[in-house]
Amino acid sequence: MYKNILVPLDGSRRAEAILPHVETLASCYGAKVVFLQVVEPGLSYSSPYDAYPEMNINDAEERGRLVEEYLQKLEAYFQDKGIQTQRRVEYGPVVLTILDVAASLEVDLIAMASHGRSGLARVFYGSVAAGVLHRIDRPLLLIRAQ
Repeated sequence: MYKNILVPLDGSRRAEAILPHVETLASCYGAKVVFLQVVEPGLSYSSPYDAYPEMNINDAEERGRLVEEYLQKLEAYFQDKGIQTQRRVEYGPVVLTILDVAASLEVDLIAMASHGRSGLARVFYGSVAAGVLHRIDRPLLLIRAQ
């Protein structure tokens, strides 16, 4: 049923709440797990009214290195369980990058945790899970992290 499972993470414990579910699914179906973390550019302000995405190359390289180390640890844990893995570090807007990677790798399932924000917090911060949910063209396993 599932051969490739994409697991977008942000490095938080809440996002990692999906991992036990992914481990079970991957073990049951013999699926490969693709860990993805997207490094999003920060916003720079040229005036109080103008913001644009900008990423300093040195900052991006350092963040990318830290993300690689984080994903390597997850890979090692899953590989010790006999689960085939792959890791991806991408740069760009989070939701669109998740969707692009899912399409390019032709994954069968995206599995992620929602941080459970609602109301003004969701409006102010946005929701990666909601953004993926509203645009995805394949199955999505979404759990609410506590």
